[in-house]
Amino acid sequence: MPVPKYSKWNITAASLGTEELAHMEMICTIVYQLTKDLSPEEIKASGFDKYYVDHTLALWPQAAGGIPFNACEFQSKGDPITDLTEDLAAEQKARSTYDNILRLVKDQEVADPIRFLRAREIVHFQRFGEGLRIVQDHLDAKNFYAANPAFDCRK
Repeated sequence: MPVPKYSKWNITAASLGTEELAHMEMICTIVYQLTKDLSPEEIKASGFDKYYVDHTLALWPQAAGGIPFNACEFQSKGDPITDLTEDLAAEQKARSTYDNILRLVKDQEVADPIRFLRAREIVHFQRFGEGLRIVQDHLDAKNFYAANPAFDCRK
């Protein structure tokens, strides 16, 4: 029985999606633990007051600049090269964000889980890189970018 050409890739969309949701859960837990006992004075002094007015201390996913998370964050084209390149970029952006957090945070109870999450982003980047290499290795060298290999069967 032939082995599928992508069977060597060590990641699945389901496993990665589950892990990414776990990352979000960890970050939300950290934010909750850091904010749950703040007084109104501490909230105002920390600059957290605008967030508090809209969300109290509930978790509301948003960028550090205040832009709410939305479906526009998900980029996909259905082309394996395009999508894997986007995935690689997303992992690097997450790693950079964790690097920036680690430059600012001195509390080890916050820094340690952030270091763990940063390490996972590096592993994800490596796995997506492997996937991109496997896809590229199976493309027709004469038609590398001329067609979407997931849909176009031109020779």
